[in-house]
Amino acid sequence: MAEPSRLRPEDRADFEAVLHHAMNTTDLRGALGADAAGRVAAHLRAHALAQADDIATAADEPYRSYLAVRRAARREARSLRGPGRLLPALAVLTPLVSGTSAAALLLLGGLLHLAGALGPLPGSLVAAGWTLAPVAALSGLVTLAAVLHTAPRRRGAPPAADQVEHARLVWRQELLDRGMLPHLRRHLMPHPETAITPCSPPDTLTPCPARAREDRTPCSD
Repeated sequence: MAEPSRLRPEDRADFEAVLHHAMNTTDLRGALGADAAGRVAAHLRAHALAQADDIATAADEPYRSYLAVRRAARREARSLRGPGRLLPALAVLTPLVSGTSAAALLLLGGLLHLAGALGPLPGSLVAAGWTLAPVAALSGLVTLAAVLHTAPRRRGAPPAADQVEHARLVWRQELLDRGMLPHLRRHLMPHPETAITPCSPPDTLTPCPARAREDRTPCSD
């Protein structure tokens, strides 16, 4: 069995956002409201942050999926900025450059012919223009075919950013439902019949013993 993934530093902010959301759910907010000083809430939050990796293991599978999608998106972004963009750029520029050059050579050669220029230059320019013309036409057809072939596939797949965001939201929801809320409820209310009282010291989440309340003595640390 694969070892659970440790929470990445860049995902700590998401973990804290899920923790904040969990502590504001109705049942936890009501239980924490019994402690007017807020010591129990502070302790519970600090404990959850310290146990972040253990809590996150409950949502390990969606977290692995999120990491995989995020890595793939980053690789794709790097490839778009890298040498892989050279060939598509050449495919677009080749018909433009060759077509423009062919037109310019044919126009210049024709003008020289009309001007009665002597020598082989006018004929050479016209011949070069007619040589470049089919190159421009052929490369244009190839580029058009490539665009028509790839366009349906690009429309069929959601953008990488949308995939990453969807995987992130799935992980956060699983972290909340399967990890954060059970952890907080378990440490806040170890027994269903007990309730947090304001005299609970900050280093414990258990209520004061009955004898301590009767004797009106402070809870021991």
